[in-house]
Amino acid sequence: MTIPQSLQRAAANIAKTQPLLREATEAADSKPQLRRYEVASLLPNGNISENRHIAPALPLFEQAFTAFTRGSLIETDYGPVAVEDLYPGDKIWTRDGSFQTLVWKGMTTLVPGRKAATGTRFAMTSFMADSLGMEKPMSCVVTGPSARLLRTPAHLRHAEGDGPLLTPVTEFLDGMNIVETVPPTPIDTYHLCLARHAVIRVGGLEFETYHPGPEALRLVSYPIKTLFLNMFPHVDSITDFGPLAFDRARAIHA
Repeated sequence: MTIPQSLQRAAANIAKTQPLLREATEAADSKPQLRRYEVASLLPNGNISENRHIAPALPLFEQAFTAFTRGSLIETDYGPVAVEDLYPGDKIWTRDGSFQTLVWKGMTTLVPGRKAATGTRFAMTSFMADSLGMEKPMSCVVTGPSARLLRTPAHLRHAEGDGPLLTPVTEFLDGMNIVETVPPTPIDTYHLCLARHAVIRVGGLEFETYHPGPEALRLVSYPIKTLFLNMFPHVDSITDFGPLAFDRARAIHA
């Protein structure tokens, strides 16, 4: 686990066990690429740990680092703060009206337009001002591919029920006010983890904090599982992320 070749072998093994990854891997006919992930985390003694990890660019890892783009304004106890300026220990506003401590922040750099391990392109989703109602968002908000919004779009309400669901941002694309965008240069993307899963306000919209999902590691090989958990010093196992704050909608867009 200390050399790139071992990571590539582990990535290849997991790719072969999952249909979506297998199709993308066979099409590419190459080893899964590696990516650098940067992590800042709050330790139990109050100190802050900052580390860089090299890991396969698989969805398990990508989804933990690609929700918010540089400049996204996060609501804190001292007002909106750009995501890149947040630090573990800061207090983040949550939907229940309380302020939770930021315990983990992850960052990676994506090249929009380049294909991911699943064969799909990396693209951002742009929400124009007032696209979901007055001051929702207050100004243009650009999210990464793994962001989920606490809102159920009309086309999913019949199947999923009437309550709010954590819905992938791609389900809101309408071609006018909410559109896919592919910036011409690499872009830094982030995700945030609190002590428990929650919904936070970003630019006037309500998005979830990071949670891998209770089944995220069920079919994952031991080396990949170990590498993944090493990125989260505040947890020892998948169960330590706790329950989901809200149910998640099933994405139907390809």
